Amino acid sequence: MTPRQGTAERRHELYRDALAVIARDYAKDLQIDDVARAVACSRRQMQRVFAEMGNTSFREVLATARMREARRLLARPEVPIQQVAARVGYHQPAQFSKSFRRWFGMSPRAYRHSVAPRQGVAGASALLFVSCTTELGGAGVDE
Repeated sequence: MTPRQGTAERRHELYRDALAVIARDYAKDLQIDDVARAVACSRRQMQRVFAEMGNTSFREVLATARMREARRLLARPEVPIQQVAARVGYHQPAQFSKSFRRWFGMSPRAYRHSVAPRQGVAGASALLFVSCTTELGGAGVDE
């Protein structure tokens, strides 16, 4: 093994470990120094790892993790948008909304409304089925 191969393997390992730290801690006030410390390397080495192995940056990976989770939480209407913001690591709901709009081209509220009708129809169909079978005395449709 040449030193160059060893370096590439080490960077790949650091990148994988850094992604795991971000996936676990994205909701915290996470900084690149925290991730570097968690995977036992310097800040500069961590920056290089993101650039070389992922063709990206720490901020981009962190934002992606946060926005992915925000989208999932926004599909649940019982979770208030302010709580979604807090749960994905934003202290200010306005900053969350601005970031979300930049990523998805719509506000969190608009996104929620865009996914709600599909869920609402499914929920209404299930409710209709339950009420119909109840009125039939619990009899199935085929009976």
